[in-house]
Amino acid sequence: MSLTKEQVLLEYAKCMKSTSYALKTYLQTYDNTVSKYVPLELFPDQQTLIEDYENFNENIALKYRQAGVSTVTAAWASKRLAFASKNKPEKILIIANKLDTAVEMANKVRGFTEQWPQWTGIGFSAEKNSQRHFKLNNGCEVKAVATSKDALRGYTPTILIFDEAAYIEADSDFWAACMASLSTGGKVIVISTPNGFDPIYYEIYDQALRNMNEFKVSEMVWFKDPRYAKDLSLVKVNDIIHFYLNRDEYPQFESVDYSTVPFKERNFEDIKVLISQGYKPTSSWYESMVKKLKYDRRKVNQELECKFLGSGDNVFDAEMLQNYRENMMKEPTNKMMGGSIWIWKEPVIGHKYIMGVDVSRGDSEDFSCILIIDFDEREQVFEYVGKIPPDTLAEVCYKWGNMYSAFIVIDITGGMGVTTARKLQELGYRDLYVDGVDHFNKWKYDPKVNEKIPGINFNSKRVQIIASFEEALRHGFKIYSSRLLNEMGTFIYVNGRPDHQKGHHDDLIMSVSMCTYVCESSFTSISKVTQHTKAMLESWQVSTNTQRRSDYFNPVIGEGKQVQNQATKNDYMNYNWLFGGRK
Repeated sequence: MSLTKEQVLLEYAKCMKSTSYALKTYLQTYDNTVSKYVPLELFPDQQTLIEDYENFNENIALKYRQAGVSTVTAAWASKRLAFASKNKPEKILIIANKLDTAVEMANKVRGFTEQWPQWTGIGFSAEKNSQRHFKLNNGCEVKAVATSKDALRGYTPTILIFDEAAYIEADSDFWAACMASLSTGGKVIVISTPNGFDPIYYEIYDQALRNMNEFKVSEMVWFKDPRYAKDLSLVKVNDIIHFYLNRDEYPQFESVDYSTVPFKERNFEDIKVLISQGYKPTSSWYESMVKKLKYDRRKVNQELECKFLGSGDNVFDAEMLQNYRENMMKEPTNKMMGGSIWIWKEPVIGHKYIMGVDVSRGDSEDFSCILIIDFDEREQVFEYVGKIPPDTLAEVCYKWGNMYSAFIVIDITGGMGVTTARKLQELGYRDLYVDGVDHFNKWKYDPKVNEKIPGINFNSKRVQIIASFEEALRHGFKIYSSRLLNEMGTFIYVNGRPDHQKGHHDDLIMSVSMCTYVCESSFTSISKVTQHTKAMLESWQVSTNTQRRSDYFNPVIGEGKQVQNQATKNDYMNYNWLFGGRK
């Protein structure tokens, strides 16, 4: 239907005034449920998202799978293109981890752009018209690129769109370069489902919540989507997946039914209150999606629940981390060295302590870390995080090792720890773990023991060492450090290997894992370590050293073989010099 000039001017004014009106009036999208194109209807959360795009220059959308955010964002972008003036054209850059993902978004923008009525005068330029980069007759451009250092070369966008930003494998330098390329007054839109605590999407979201940046957060939840919440109800259970799989175990449960309440009359603030009280939202769509995801909690958190914790390939269980965050974290009772040293408990006479040391150069991105655990109480008591040279780190280890009479384990993988280990030997520190020594036979003399470099090599034991820490946590080991917990939240499986995410660290994890690994290396379970080591040490305790206790603690000494003539406590006192003690 052709419009008069007056009608065109009226429609133009309506579209300029209300983007939601323009999209709903002139655009269509394909609906798989009816296998045809239907008018682009916006439900309340999508309308709010469009308004945020219009009113704020920096936006981040937290979405569930099939939320329609990419579609709505592409529709909004097409409107910006169609109604831009030749004097101020829009240049849109779409960035994704994979080129196919970016091109898919660009094709959505193209498809919507083709739908605008003739009176807008919009058309495609023959000068540049490919799937990856096309230009319009009003000077506007759309370019799709994958993440790379050259992605921004020669292109100054007015609108930056990051699609599936949580999966972009880049660091903060790439993000900084993207933001620097944005023209003055330009807009940036970041959309994704969560993927753990990634260095771009999560950090932007987290900083936005803490008012550390200018991003407007748009959080979308599935139970506010009229397509998926027609038969919405809330059930009071601890685990919705367990509920789906074991309904026979729930003969009676509390529930609130919203299926009879019209969507526009639902009070979502009341629903949020119920969720905070332990109710879980459910619907036939939600249950079918959980089934399609094979009841995988990680995928459910990622695709449906919009949860960062538990949505990535985390090494440590998400619920366990949440429990530690809510119930275990403690402020240190003492801080030293400008906050580098955190102390929760002073040394207790009679307790055994193990120190794990992860060494860096002192000038790199990684930190050197020292972590001390109380072997008897199964808890963390001390922590150091800083950037100092390896030989200086040895002096810190020497001081606090003597303070706690700690058995020291040093990571010598890569060679940085060798300097620390040798320096500790030079300072006269004796209680050092030596990899490859027969700890099961303490009485067997090894003439080469002093030639070996004290420490542990991670190359062949990384998985076992990390697993020892994870197992210790499941058996009640207590950690108090928020710095350590933050590292655990970004510690994931990379190609099947436990490692930190890009832009994050794992130095404290390595330090505490060395401690737990050494504790377990000679015993089949944590309980046996405690029982046997305590019994052995208590039968040998003799203290004549005023500087350091002479009840030499080596947590990797095994039970040993039975011998005919058992040594007595008097024998030990008489021959104390053989064990490095003083008479």
